[in-house]
Amino acid sequence: MRIRIVDAFTDRPFAGNPAGVLLLDDVFPDDDWLQNVAMEVNHAETAYAHRLPDGGEADWALRWFTPVAEVAMCGHATLATAHVLHATGAHAGPVRFATRSGVLIATPAADGSITLDFPTAPLTPVETPAGVAEALGAEPAAAFDTGPNVGDLLVELADEKTVLGLSPDLKALGAYSSRGIIATARAEDPARGYDYVSRCFFPNVGIDEDPVTGSAHTALAPHWSSRLGRDDLTGLQASRRTGLVRTGLRGERTLLTGRAVTVIEGELHA
Repeated sequence: MRIRIVDAFTDRPFAGNPAGVLLLDDVFPDDDWLQNVAMEVNHAETAYAHRLPDGGEADWALRWFTPVAEVAMCGHATLATAHVLHATGAHAGPVRFATRSGVLIATPAADGSITLDFPTAPLTPVETPAGVAEALGAEPAAAFDTGPNVGDLLVELADEKTVLGLSPDLKALGAYSSRGIIATARAEDPARGYDYVSRCFFPNVGIDEDPVTGSAHTALAPHWSSRLGRDDLTGLQASRRTGLVRTGLRGERTLLTGRAVTVIEGELHA
């Protein structure tokens, strides 16, 4: 079975967010096998996809696993899977994925980018939980619940410099949401090519800091669109690898646009 490592939300190797991608022959193997392969790959996510019969609402079934758990939504591994489908000729044009978060569509463009159509996260303002500032190492200006699909606490911080300088207590952060914390701030200088900055810490699913998180941008898009007065924005996720996500707020749907590059391809013997 072929296995690929794809860097997503980047146009160059060793940046963006790496994901394992496996295209399966028909049905999903048992969950233990899927989890063990994801643990072996040991990237933030490993995606598994198999073709569905013609005539249905989706073309491929898709699931995502971190090294320790299955997740309900993953943007970068969906982008990586769409990239593999198009690069190998397994699928042409827009691809509809059947997932735990409903049908997600990935549409390729002539310039090589791919746009994902995801549900917009429902943001609910909440009081900043006691202890979050100490665990994060910065005082939030505002906090939001991002709903069940994303499962994070989103916190807005004072400025970009504060986000870039975070060195949180990851064990303590795990107490405040089902997956983790999205920390964000307005860009210091939009002339640099991005409107807002973020970092994502997900200790509850085995990811200390996620390099680039598509699903988090379904919450970041409505948050910053409401503040900046524009539906189409660009976010920089400022992990060590970094990555850019173009976001387009379309009411109950959010468009996430980026590129991907295959870095490793090999044979899985298991």
